[in-house]
Amino acid sequence: MTGHPPGPLWTGRASNRAQWLLAAAGAACLALGIELAVDYTWDAGIVPLLMSVIGCLAVGLLILYGTLAFVHVAVTVDAEALEVRCGHIGLPRRKIQLREVASAEFLPRITPRPWGGWGYRWHPERGTAIIVRRGEGVQLRLDDGKTFTFTVDDAQSAVLVIRTHLRAFTR
Repeated sequence: MTGHPPGPLWTGRASNRAQWLLAAAGAACLALGIELAVDYTWDAGIVPLLMSVIGCLAVGLLILYGTLAFVHVAVTVDAEALEVRCGHIGLPRRKIQLREVASAEFLPRITPRPWGGWGYRWHPERGTAIIVRRGEGVQLRLDDGKTFTFTVDDAQSAVLVIRTHLRAFTR
């Protein structure tokens, strides 16, 4: 036991409402696949019908998961670790022990473009990131030299809390 009070010391969120539009497109693909499966009147045969149904269902599910997983993130910092959970079911999730963090920096402007878009991203020169929207965020430099970046509202407060605990670990 470290002597710190249990429970979160800081919580934050970031959300991207534009992702709901993409989720609607995914739902439309699913609906089209279901409609094709139920009301098949194709003269071209069963194979093209199956390919169309499976294609629509697969694309719809991929779009839905890919967008709903990154509609928002929830970040929790307690005395031991930082945890980032994505979407409504909390997956993907990343938990980093604070004793593994070398530094925490506030980033006033993160954009998805350098990372290759929204979502859980890896870039060989930038490290790993969870980007759900443009705006402020946090970049952690880990003891192994890797970085982890994420967007979150009130990122400056998160950095202050993390730095306070980093100082406690170095004592």
